[in-house]
Amino acid sequence: MKYYSLNHKAPKTTFKEAVIKGLAPDKGLYFPETITPLPASFFKNIDNLSDTEIAFQALHQFVSPDIPEAVLKTIIKETLSFDFPIVKLNESISTLELFHGPTMAFKDVGARFMARCLGYFNKNNTNQVTVLVATSGDTGGAVANGFLGVKGVNVVILYPSGKVSDIQEKQLTTLGQNIKALEVDGVFDDCQDMVKRAFLDQDLTSKMQLTSANSINVARWLPQLLYFIFAYKQLHKTHNEIVFSVPSGNFGNVCAGMMAQQLGLPIKHFIAANNQNNVVTNYLKTEEYSPQPSVQTISNAMDVGNPSNFIRIQEIYKNNFSKLKANLSSFSFTDTETKIALKEIYDTYNYVADPHGAVGYLGCKAYLKAHTNVHCVFLETAHPTKFLDVVEKVIKIEQPLPKQIKGVMNKTKEATKIGSYEELKSFLLH
Repeated sequence: MKYYSLNHKAPKTTFKEAVIKGLAPDKGLYFPETITPLPASFFKNIDNLSDTEIAFQALHQFVSPDIPEAVLKTIIKETLSFDFPIVKLNESISTLELFHGPTMAFKDVGARFMARCLGYFNKNNTNQVTVLVATSGDTGGAVANGFLGVKGVNVVILYPSGKVSDIQEKQLTTLGQNIKALEVDGVFDDCQDMVKRAFLDQDLTSKMQLTSANSINVARWLPQLLYFIFAYKQLHKTHNEIVFSVPSGNFGNVCAGMMAQQLGLPIKHFIAANNQNNVVTNYLKTEEYSPQPSVQTISNAMDVGNPSNFIRIQEIYKNNFSKLKANLSSFSFTDTETKIALKEIYDTYNYVADPHGAVGYLGCKAYLKAHTNVHCVFLETAHPTKFLDVVEKVIKIEQPLPKQIKGVMNKTKEATKIGSYEELKSFLLH
């Protein structure tokens, strides 16, 4: 498999090089040159396949020949060491729980997969690779956990000061070893801009090998397509028309779902559920794509004003607005609406959602008003205890802490405060 830059001004490259570089030399995101649909028999016989068998068949074309089949099978087995259950709320709405991994967020799969790919590529390499990543919440913890102790890899995580939850901050600032946290005076978009600038800074790139573990990296992004196939396997016998409502920030997850659809997954439609950072909601109304400064909300992992992966979505549809709009709806919700939804989900279904999942639930409800014959699945992307200050205030019930969360609560935060790109550059060079 070859990958090309979406800016179309860089040479095509291999999966290995795309993973190691993260971003193409022309600043573009990498995209696979071909997408070969899986045979119809794959979906027909999906009940007979384990999650690891599904993952191998779905991902093999994207990593071959850079990762041998036996190695890929081992990477997948180690990555998928937890479950992805569907919980039915009513006849029209279910939720897909993606928080059963080590950091209790959907990003565990991509981070673990990428860490193992990079570990394999780096196993005989004496050079250090520095993974530079910006986080609006859960990416940092998932990447820190996934890369902890990986030989030859240093990790530097930038996060916006005061704009991630206490538990999210603990998960990315307390591990030590090869993990370093930088607390940025700014918002997520400032962190992301610094990371992108670093990749293009020849002063840095001539002295060190930088790569990213955000969803801009193909090894972080592509494994997320598995969630949608796993959900289909659990639902297809009872529901003919399945729609996914995806809480969307950087748009890697909904884009991965569309890649699963390109592989032949028979999904009817996608919903991008936005908080007040609603660039894509507005785009689908106006056909004008206008990035905005991000706004802080209680669903902080979605506080992205310029979603990186939207260009990949446009590539899937060859920039055909009408084709995209036929397959993607988008709705935007306020914090007040999100809190009302959290309470409604708990009071009506005795289910505790997190703020991001609540936005996804609202997306389902909005879509179902005009499409009553579908089954809508919202993604529950993080465990509700990662947002205790919001969830407990709304539902008025104290939540027990899972062991993954308890494990970091009493650890000491270690982070370096920075306020400018120059400070980031100085930190990386020393």
